[in-house]
Amino acid sequence: MKKLFFTPIIIFIAFFNLAQAQDSTKKATQPQARTQTAAPQNTDRSLNGQYRYLLTKTYNYQQPVIGAFYRNVMDTIKTERAALRKAQATVNSQAATIKKLNVDVTIKDETISASNAKMDQINLLGIGFTKAAYNTLMWGLVLGFGIALAIVIITTTRFRHEAKYRIKLYNELSEEFQTYKTKANEKEKKLARELQTERNKLDELSGR
Repeated sequence: MKKLFFTPIIIFIAFFNLAQAQDSTKKATQPQARTQTAAPQNTDRSLNGQYRYLLTKTYNYQQPVIGAFYRNVMDTIKTERAALRKAQATVNSQAATIKKLNVDVTIKDETISASNAKMDQINLLGIGFTKAAYNTLMWGLVLGFGIALAIVIITTTRFRHEAKYRIKLYNELSEEFQTYKTKANEKEKKLARELQTERNKLDELSGR
């Protein structure tokens, strides 16, 4: 903005120096009276103040040109200021749009995060688990049940072998007992026959 104000002033000063140079060549043929013989010290640093001060340093025939140039500069400044205000309004509008978009993005990110958290949540017996924790729990239960099943199978197999062994022993003992019983019956019968034979002999001897 400072450059926008100081550039016309520099142009005015350059134009003023050029006008003084041209006036020195035309002074002998076209003498002109100054509007003011003694100009006051310039204390106004604004563009209008610089213009008024410049008029005190120029001849009458130069002032219309300077006035036209000043009006062109002011028109340019007005145009630039209008463009600047329009650009500033556009920037402000875009900044408001960007702020709104950032808010919308933040809300959408929060919604997506909440949706992802909800999708990642699994309820088991009223207890919430993440999918990772749920998978860990399920695989842990599967592994635990697998180990328990292996232990049951191994134990059952051992018990079956033990039962078969006991049954085999029982069968062997039963066979031995049956064999012993058969032999005992045969021995008993043999002893009974021998006893009967001895009785018969004794009766025969008694009868004589």
